[in-house]
Amino acid sequence: MPLRFFNTYSRQIENFEPRDATGRKVDIYTCGPTVYSRAHIGNFRAYVFEDLLQRHLELRGYKVHRVMNITDVDDKTIRSARESGIPLTESTAQFKEAFFEDIETLRIKPADEFPAATNQRYIDKMIEMIAILISRGLAYQAEDKSVYFRINKFPGYGKLAHFDLTQLQSTGRVKHDEYDKEHIGDFALWKAWDEEDGDVGWESPWGRGRPGWHIECSAMATALLGDEIDIHCGGVDNIFPHHEAEIAQTEGVTGKKFVRFWLHCAHLLVDGQKMSKSLGNFYTLPNLLEKGYTGREIRYALMRVHYRAPLNFTWDGMNEARESLGRIDDWLVRLRETADEEKKLVGTAQRATPTSEFEEALDDDLNISAALGFLFESIRETNRAIDRNELDAAAANAWLEWWQRANSVLTIEEEAGPPPPEVAELAEARTQARLAKDFPKSDELRDKLNALGWEARDTKDGQKITRRAGA
Repeated sequence: MPLRFFNTYSRQIENFEPRDATGRKVDIYTCGPTVYSRAHIGNFRAYVFEDLLQRHLELRGYKVHRVMNITDVDDKTIRSARESGIPLTESTAQFKEAFFEDIETLRIKPADEFPAATNQRYIDKMIEMIAILISRGLAYQAEDKSVYFRINKFPGYGKLAHFDLTQLQSTGRVKHDEYDKEHIGDFALWKAWDEEDGDVGWESPWGRGRPGWHIECSAMATALLGDEIDIHCGGVDNIFPHHEAEIAQTEGVTGKKFVRFWLHCAHLLVDGQKMSKSLGNFYTLPNLLEKGYTGREIRYALMRVHYRAPLNFTWDGMNEARESLGRIDDWLVRLRETADEEKKLVGTAQRATPTSEFEEALDDDLNISAALGFLFESIRETNRAIDRNELDAAAANAWLEWWQRANSVLTIEEEAGPPPPEVAELAEARTQARLAKDFPKSDELRDKLNALGWEARDTKDGQKITRRAGA
């Protein structure tokens, strides 16, 4: 099956071929955080989806070059810094640091570049692009000294969001970064400095000011990936106005099709409602970690629903994620034990070796639900085969090799490492108790290990200590 993705631009599932089909190189631009506060789990739903996309492309042999921007100057970041009474760079630095901590916790592969909008290289690129748009009549400087894009001069404006501009009410000009389709208007490319900007500003041919949010991404994407890119990702809330504006600005400058595939993930809800601080259902990663959940459990919970379907976050869902990972952990332990043993089979397993259904499911627009369905059905079948003594070491090793490929995409396996000193001491004490045939003491120590989240297994090679499923 060829790789297929739902392209927001066409609203259809399309076979995917990169521009560089021979070299199998794929350029991806993903909208990153606006660092005015700590990113919330809704943001990370998108970032986990993008990570899944990159990892599957790489599993299929593509060479991915991914750029994720950092928006460190816009209306929100300036307002946040002003309210905190600290300089913009100091305000955004703390949230940049938190973002990188969070993506490491969620095992998200870092992008090849994380360009920041305030970098002078990209400010210069923005000014260059705006000047070209003005020279072509696609932009103009208004009486307020800001520069705006003329949406009625770009025939394709509205094609990504699939609406007809003639049916919408125009408000003339929109200077702020965010607006909705009911308040359509020429959007700001360069915002003239005002008192609320404080010491934030750059010199330009149109006076001191700062870039609008939309032109930032166009400049960073083209500076690092070129005039045309294969895939652009983001949340559905980015479709309009942000991505619509990106297309208009970039193609207005280059005259080339900016993006071949637009992929957008659906919203995350909390208990069926929009996440909101006022509703008390607004969560960041530290909020979940404080409740005892691990990064891989959160990753699994955010990943397990198809990216184009709304994800309803619940605490029951988090516990289900924990249980699912526990099943995988137990399965891997059994496979490794079987792989280490040579035993005479009493029958033939129904599925002695893996098939390609997992990868083919992800080929089909990242159908993670089908992929995970295959995984857990395989776990059931192989566990039954082990129970019936129908799985030999060769088949177990084949499944373990298959798992390495699957986990290179999912990235959810428990990270190996020595147990903490307290656990190691209890394990050694239990070993000594069993050697002394003090089985009541052995059972007591097993219970203590379980209470700490660890499990003692007695095998022909001695005691093995593993983290308890769900712990």
